[in-house]
Amino acid sequence: MERALVEGRAGLPTGVEGLRAYCGEDGVAVLLIDRPAKRNALTLAMWRGLPGVLERLAADPGVRVLLLSGAGSTFSAGADIAELLEVYADPAHADAYHRDNAAAEEALAAFPHPTVAVIRGAGVGGGCQLAVACDLRFAAEDARLGITPAKLGVVYPAGATARLARLVGPARAKYLLFSADLVTGRRAEVLGLVDEAVPGDALEARALEYARTVAGRSPQTLGAVKDVVAAVAEGRDPQAAVEPWERKSRHAPDVREGLAAFLERRPPRF
Repeated sequence: MERALVEGRAGLPTGVEGLRAYCGEDGVAVLLIDRPAKRNALTLAMWRGLPGVLERLAADPGVRVLLLSGAGSTFSAGADIAELLEVYADPAHADAYHRDNAAAEEALAAFPHPTVAVIRGAGVGGGCQLAVACDLRFAAEDARLGITPAKLGVVYPAGATARLARLVGPARAKYLLFSADLVTGRRAEVLGLVDEAVPGDALEARALEYARTVAGRSPQTLGAVKDVVAAVAEGRDPQAAVEPWERKSRHAPDVREGLAAFLERRPPRF
């Protein structure tokens, strides 16, 4: 499963049990949720550690794209329910847990390079929350996705609810959150929750193909796209978001290299 994503890539230390990171010469980094015996359920330590892992990956000059996936046959079953029993036994503890959860989600959403969730098996609860925080989501047609706080009595965080509503629209966000039912990857594509649903045996290959394509594009253009689209989605001024990129582009080599490559009929070397 994940072997196709990490093969030939150097492992990077994360310092967080349950998170593994890899980077390759193709500019594609892979971050794996790695608790397969627990269906890749996310612990508090993993939520707390994720922002630091993402910060180190973002600082690596060889990283152009990040793939987020799960070890074994599933993406993530969400938060560790056994741990949640302890968390909700103390209101102060629950408040702190939600802050750590929100910080992890925001760190992923703010990652400076394109991010793609690669989902097979279950992408449920907090796992689906992380997938929604990525720029794009590729899923196996038979994957099972859903956001299930209504089954647990948990109040879903405002930031995560708003991000889901921006992605699929208010009515479809309610449809998913009200029922807490799981949908297949194919159905999730129809709902706008997934960008590509592909046969399970082609998932990793397709995700890598797309990631390598994106890694060969101009980082300047991609960074501007991320910031402007985020500004539009969040109700901020898109012109203010694009101006720093426009100023930088007047002196950076990307445009000159792109135009030269086009005229010389060769791939650009950004």
